[in-house]
Amino acid sequence: MAEKIVQTAGRDALGEFAPEFAHFNDDILFGENWNNADIDLKTRSIITVVALMSQGVTGDALRFHLMNAKNHGVSQREIAAVITHTAFYAGWAHAWAVFGLAKEVWDERSPDLTEKDRFQNEIFFPIGESNPYGEFFVGKSYLAQVSKEQLGVFNVTFEPACRNNWHIHHAKSGGGQMLICVGGRGFYQEWGREARELRSGDVVNIPANVKHWHGAAPDSWFSHLAIEIEGEDGSTEWCEPVSDEEYGKLK
Repeated sequence: MAEKIVQTAGRDALGEFAPEFAHFNDDILFGENWNNADIDLKTRSIITVVALMSQGVTGDALRFHLMNAKNHGVSQREIAAVITHTAFYAGWAHAWAVFGLAKEVWDERSPDLTEKDRFQNEIFFPIGESNPYGEFFVGKSYLAQVSKEQLGVFNVTFEPACRNNWHIHHAKSGGGQMLICVGGRGFYQEWGREARELRSGDVVNIPANVKHWHGAAPDSWFSHLAIEIEGEDGSTEWCEPVSDEEYGKLK
């Protein structure tokens, strides 16, 4: 099944101020046009980069689409060739500006990039800011809201060795949580069971009323989407941290 592009940036940023523009951005531009299977996503990403470069756009919009191109399989060699070719038609100055952004996205050795920046370049979803629930985590984590329509969807990112405390999603009926892993390597463990290693593409269905934890491997950043499943009288109970001794057994 082809990847489906879902975009909520328009509604998140302009849903109240300019709802019609937000609708066109999220539902038409991305919802319909980007999901048109007549052109594959890699080709569509390259076309978009060329179009923005030709207009002299060198800000966040171009950075996003360069990252999008990388995530859809455009290599460093290919993007360099694309920018060079376009320079003859769109202008040499535009190419210089775009190469500056492209180096940040593709060059993992750049000293200006933090480990957070490098991991962001590997995943599609935003890392976001410091997690407001950090008191329930061992180590540093980040939180970004991906969608607030229909279901609340958040991208949770863990620095290496970071993990959340044991916790329980309570509900009288329904409830629980779904995790969709989108980058790096991590672990999920239910109380009384062996830990399960997680990698990008893995899905975890967490039943309600089950004590568990999840987080990064000792040597890897880790991100997953967290989707709360609606339930009756739902609540989250935060319990004790995962001890260093327990966590140290994982490799």
